[in-house]
Order: sequence, then C-alpha cells, then structure tokens
Amino acid sequence: MSEVRTKATLAKSAAAAMNRLTTEQKNHALGVMADALQKEQAAIIDANSADIMNGREKGTSESLLDRLTLNESRIAGIAEGLRQIIALPDPVGLLLESFERPNGLKVEKISVPLGVIGMIYEARPNVTVDAAGLCLKTGNTVVLRGGSAALETNRKIVEVLRSALQTTDVPADALQMIEDADRSSVDEMLKLNGLLDVVIPRGGASLIRNVVDNATVPVIETGAGICHTFIDESADYDMASDIAFNAKVQRPSVCNAMETLLVHESFAKKHLHELADRFLKSDVQLHGCPRTMEIVPEALLASDADYATEYNDYILNIRVVHDLDEALSHIAQFGTMHSECIVTANQENAVRFLQEVDAAAVYHNASTRFTDGFEFGFGAEIGISTQKLHARGPMGLPALTSTKYRIYGAGQIRG
Repeated sequence: MSEVRTKATLAKSAAAAMNRLTTEQKNHALGVMADALQKEQAAIIDANSADIMNGREKGTSESLLDRLTLNESRIAGIAEGLRQIIALPDPVGLLLESFERPNGLKVEKISVPLGVIGMIYEARPNVTVDAAGLCLKTGNTVVLRGGSAALETNRKIVEVLRSALQTTDVPADALQMIEDADRSSVDEMLKLNGLLDVVIPRGGASLIRNVVDNATVPVIETGAGICHTFIDESADYDMASDIAFNAKVQRPSVCNAMETLLVHESFAKKHLHELADRFLKSDVQLHGCPRTMEIVPEALLASDADYATEYNDYILNIRVVHDLDEALSHIAQFGTMHSECIVTANQENAVRFLQEVDAAAVYHNASTRFTDGFEFGFGAEIGISTQKLHARGPMGLPALTSTKYRIYGAGQIRG
C-alpha cells in the first residue's frame, strides 16, 4: 500500500475517536502542541535552515524564502496561534435548529466535523501548524501534503506535534503528513474517495487549478490573490498612499497583497508621480499602462499577462482609469474574487464598489492585507476561500464543520 493510502487510512481510523472527544480534551492537546513547538524550536530551526539553504541553491526568490523562514519569534507566533484557537468557541456539537413535525417527530440539526481533511499546500510551514490546530479543534483528522521547499521543516514540525499528541487523549494518527515530494502523491490524494472527505488546496494558481481540475474528492477552493486597490478621484492623498503602499510592500509574498493599483485619471494627474516615487524608493518594479508611463517614465509597459499575474514579489501593475466603471470592468476581468479595495470619499461610489465587486472581501478605505483569519478574529485560518459554496473568505473553525440531523420518534412510520 502506498504512503498516501496508508496514512489516509490511519487518519480515517482515528476519526471515530475524534468524535468522542470533549472540547476540554481537544483544547488540552492544542496547549501541549503549542508548548512542544517552543520547547523544540532549536530542532525546528535547524530543519528549516536546511530548507532555506536548499532554496537558495535552487535560486528561490527572497520573497518566497521569507515565507519559508522560521525563527524563534515566528515559532512563538505560530504557537500563540494554537493558543488562540484554544480560546475560541468549539463549533462542534452545537444545536443549530430544532422543530417538531405534525406527526410528532422531533428533529434537531447539529454541527459535526467534516471528517478526514486532505490539505495540499506550498512553502509556508506555519500552515502545517494552523491546519493541524484548526482540524483537531473541530474534531477532524487531517492528512497534510506540503510543498517540497519546506519538506524538512514540515517533517520536523509534524514529528514534534505527533509526539506531543501521544501524551493527550487526541490520537496521534489524527495528524498525518505525506513525505513523498513527487507530484504523484498529490494526484493520488485527489482521488481518495472513501478515505478523504474533502481536499483543501492552498497555494499558487497552478496548484489550485490542478486540484480543482483533477480531484474526484470534494474540494474547497482557496484561490490565488490578484488583488486590486482603486484610488478614486475624491480620495485623500495621504490615506490613499498609505493604504496602497501597505497593501503592496508590507508583505508582498502573501495572497492578500495588492498586485494592481487602479488610479482615477484626475487623481493620477495630481498625485501619481509622487505615489509612484514612493514605490520606486522601496525597490518596487512598476508596470503601467500607456497613460501611467506618461506620468511615470520608469514604468515598464504592462500587458494583459501582467494584469493576470500574482507576483508575490516587489512588482506592481498600475493602470489609470477614466472612472469607477472602468475600474470595476478591470477587476471583473482580472480579479480572482479574493480581496478588492476602493479608496474614496464618495459614499455613492463606495456603496457601488462594495455591492458590485464579486470577491470574498471588499474594502472601503482599508488595506487588503486585513483579509486574514487572525485579523477577522477567527484565530488561525485553513485558507481563504474564493468559491461560493460551503465557505467563503477566511476559513476559521465553523468552516470546517458540516451538519447532521437527529430525529427522535415514538414508533412513527411513513404511510
């Protein structure tokens, strides 16, 4: 039996035991896991250093290496994420609805775990811990398949977490990691109907598209982030500059970072040169439309391929638009339904933008960088869903549950 099927089978076998656990038992396990991460941080950092060295040898960009890098501060933050999950309400076993039928049947609708979750993701090792914590808190078991760029880091993290679980009531087999870095292991996971109840991909566009196109297991799609900020003609310059700069530069490697800045032509005539200079001074490479290039000669000509690219790097597209309608049209063509922002003092335009933009998160006068489980108060997130069924936006604990109906009778039969 393959590694993938073997570990999925173990996770499936542990699911029944997870259903019997109390909130207190699950929370205790999360606390032990958090403590273990910090206790073993030196070993985790050593493993991470091997991945960083390997990445540099392969020419991995510094922005992607930043996503991969762990240090004592980041490990402390990851451990704190587990402790924040402990503090969140347990969404499992809640009575969501109850009613009685005319024939006397009493019906209850309750929240239950999804079951066995397959998590396929790329080079961010914090996702390993976030996914484990969220899945175990919600009574799910999880099979993790991270990217090869973080293989040594993820292997050590899961080793630490499984060792910690052995001292708790949560079965260690509830947490599995696929170590086979070949793409065939992903392809096998996508077709494990009967063992995996759902697959959640988290990463770049090509990974997500492969999962969506080839899975026979149900998928919760977390989309790529081609996010836009539209600066309207009435926007305050200082506010617009700070929001746009934060959305691009604060951490360009993440999915809620801005990739394209749309600027109303009136605002552009007054302020685009100054705003562009702020980006250039921070070593952001600018791609622009012809009108942008007239104002910012340092910009390269932007193509449709640029507008359709999630850079995850210090690269920004700028397009000057005639009005809100042109901005909305651009977002509809190139957006990925992730996070979109309008900076404006015009309330009517703000209302139109918030209503008409089809995205998981839409902002008025705030950076797209806030699309995040922690920032929304959900604790760690399993991903940011850009689809419309089951869950959308940052997926916290409730998104990892389903429902069950319990029916109580007194001998009723259907005529």
